[in-house]
Formats: sequence, C-alpha cells, structure tokens
Amino acid sequence: MKLVCPQSELSTHLSLVSRAVSSRPSHPVLANVLLNADEEKQLVSLSAFDLSLGIQTSFPAQVEVGGRLTLPAKLLGDIVSRLPSGDIVLDDAAGDPEAGILTTLTYASGKYQMRGLAADDFPELPIVEEGDVAQLSAEALIEGLRSSLFSASSDETKQVLTGVHLSLQAEGLEFASTDGHRLAVVQTVNQQDSGEDTPKIDVTIPAKALQELIKMLERGSSATVTVKFDQGQVVFEWADQRLTSRLLEAQYPNYRQLIPRSFSHQMTIDRRSLLGGLERISVIADQRNNIVKLSINSHQQSVTLSVDAQDVGSGRETIAAQITGEDLEVAFNVKYLIDGLKVLNTTDVQMQLNTSTSPVILSPLGNLKMTYLVMPVQVRG
Repeated sequence: MKLVCPQSELSTHLSLVSRAVSSRPSHPVLANVLLNADEEKQLVSLSAFDLSLGIQTSFPAQVEVGGRLTLPAKLLGDIVSRLPSGDIVLDDAAGDPEAGILTTLTYASGKYQMRGLAADDFPELPIVEEGDVAQLSAEALIEGLRSSLFSASSDETKQVLTGVHLSLQAEGLEFASTDGHRLAVVQTVNQQDSGEDTPKIDVTIPAKALQELIKMLERGSSATVTVKFDQGQVVFEWADQRLTSRLLEAQYPNYRQLIPRSFSHQMTIDRRSLLGGLERISVIADQRNNIVKLSINSHQQSVTLSVDAQDVGSGRETIAAQITGEDLEVAFNVKYLIDGLKVLNTTDVQMQLNTSTSPVILSPLGNLKMTYLVMPVQVRG
C-alpha cells in the first residue's frame, strides 16, 4: 500500500475513528485502526471497532498502490496530529505479514516507521442485511440527541438506562432518556419521513455511541442519515461515514405513564435568570448535599432559591415569576435542574407541579417539543 494525503485530512479522520478504539482490547488488533486504500476510487477509509461501537470514515487521497493494513491507533494519531501541514506519504513496501507490517510515514522534513498487524485479523464492522431501513433527518437527530443525552444513566448496573430510547412514528422522532431520578422526552419532526412505508423504530442505543454520532453529524453537512437495524445492531450511514452500535436489548421502561396529565401549580420564569441563580447557589449546595429549596410565592409572584449548609454557609436569591396555584416549597438536586435548563434553551420555561413530593415537569416555551421530568427531594424541616 502506498498513498499520499494531506496531514490535516488524515489527522481529522484519525481523531474521529479513535473514539471507537478499545481502551482495554481483548485482542491486540483492536488497539489498531484499519486503513483501506482503494486505488480505483482514489479513496482511503479508516475503521475502528471495540466490538460494541464501530466507526468508519473515508476521504479522497492519492492512492498509488491499494491495500489494507492496521496500525496502532494512538501512536499513529499522536504522530500525525503533531506533524506540520503538508502532504504525508504512507508506504508499507517493506512490510512482511508474518513478522508484522512495517509502515513508513514520510513528510517534508522527516520520516517515522511503525509496526502494524495484518488486516485479516481485524474484525469486520457489523452489517445489517435483513433488518429495517429508515431515512432520518440529520437535523432532527442532532436536535433530539442534544436535548436527551444528558439525562441517561451512567450506572452500568442499570444497563438499559445507559442508553437513549429512539422511536419513529408517523408524526416524527421521539427520544427518551432517564436515570431513574429524571426523564427527558423530546419530539422532533423527521423531515425525511416517507409516510406509510417508513418502518417503526423502537430501539435503545447506548449513550456512548450516540455521543459519537452527534459529534460526527455536527462536523458534516449531510441532510439525511440512513439507519439500518435488526434485533441486536444499528447502523447509521451518511456521506462517507458510518457508525455501528449494538442495541441494549432489555425492555425500556414505559416512561410515558410517569408523566402527570394535570397540575395544580404552574410557574413561568425567565430561563437565564433561574439558571444563573441556581449556578450561583450551587456553589454552597455542592459543599453539602446538592439540595436547593424553591419557595414558590403566589402572592408576590416570585420564587426564592435557598441553601442552608450547616458549618459552611447559606444562600438565598429571589426571582420574579408568573405563578398560578397556592404557595409551595419543593426541593431538588440542584444539578438536575441546571442540566435541564441548559438544554431547554428558550427565553422562558414553564414549571408544572402538584405537590412537594410528586414529579415536576419543566418544558420550554418555544419551538422544541420537550418534557423534562424531575423528582423532588424530600427534606426535613
């Protein structure tokens, strides 16, 4: 294999695929990235696969001799990212598959050599041949993932909650995530919906894979993403990029039944004012138990944020709000409120609630159709 490509292109695409390189590989080749140089198409593709998440990306290059090989992903990425701008030549002419492939990387003022492994040892990225296929709007995917990924669980013992539940219906895409204490549900319009022929998607995808998907989509310019899925695997394809992931197979909770249908209290408040107050008061809350108390005063049309951390200090801020219903005091994990307000991303937000111990709903007053449910915290005194 011999190819010539710009340093910037190789570095960018190595950075993309490196996210799917196993940190603790069960086989040495899984610490490598697969390079496939196509002489006919004048195209180079890079692949990485940790047996759960797989990423493949391609870019044009001057391919003098086609071929396939694998090289240590971290070593190659570290070297290429530090090289100056300009063309790089990759050549494995001195290679011996039995002894380990020796690849030479040459640039304007120097060269490096590194040993790789035969491409035949690298596992193929999964292919969905007999599953369902759907065309999704890249914009809708980005919007939905931005607004839901934050509330997925990081607790591996609750594995199905470490993913985002994605469903496609006639009206569009729905994203849901929960860690057991909060729930984010986002509905977006899928502009690529083809009507009755569109398959019904109802899958749970690991958050790690979706975090990489959103990074890749945000860097690209594709309007449409092809999604293929079967019982155990999902494949996203667009332009010259591809991401594969296993599915989380356990039954996802019936989250819709958790959302109250009616409320006795309602508050509309400026999002930035509430977020700023919570971020300031969280400095003291962090010193104790992360709990902030909200005192909703209907007569004064205001809400007071307060923290009283014994042996540390206290804080109190009052913010104007439009309130209906009786006065109420309710306490929350301040981090959950801050996380939600950051993604609601409208001028005003609405908070709806019934009692100090029942689920509270935050929603944006704007275009995004999102429901963010937070469970209050019971406090003494």
